[in-house]
Amino acid sequence: MTTTTSLTAPQADLVRETEPARLAELTEDELIELHQRVRRARNKHVGLYRRQASARVPAKGARGAARPANRLNADRAEVFELALARVSARLGVVARAAAAELKVERLAAAREVKAGTGPGSVASSSAAASVPSAKRRATKTTGGLKRDASSQSQGARRQARKDSR
Repeated sequence: MTTTTSLTAPQADLVRETEPARLAELTEDELIELHQRVRRARNKHVGLYRRQASARVPAKGARGAARPANRLNADRAEVFELALARVSARLGVVARAAAAELKVERLAAAREVKAGTGPGSVASSSAAASVPSAKRRATKTTGGLKRDASSQSQGARRQARKDSR
């Protein structure tokens, strides 16, 4: 496990914001904003690590020999990677809960609309006209789009021959 001793004060503050107790207090919008900040910091340190590592390779003669000199950047990148994983997991939980809540609201609204229509109810024509039909057009298929297209073009050729007589 890497430590946060190699981080500056603002970087350490950002990592502390990703502690589970603090994440539990945040709303979905606040989590999205935190996720963006942590992702930016992670990308910065991963890029820095890669650029400096590749710059050290010619001087050291090999990637393995250049790696120990770049340990600090690797540790920082790992700290931010773990912080981003925590924020992403919490954001996923909150987003799923919000989606479930919206689904319940939409279903309740649909039930209200459906309850207000029918043969025994008195509904205004504007309310009935505002609800689009969910009925899909029936599609005739014999097992494949290519086969259907072939059959349709065959019928068109047959009709064209009859029309040309």
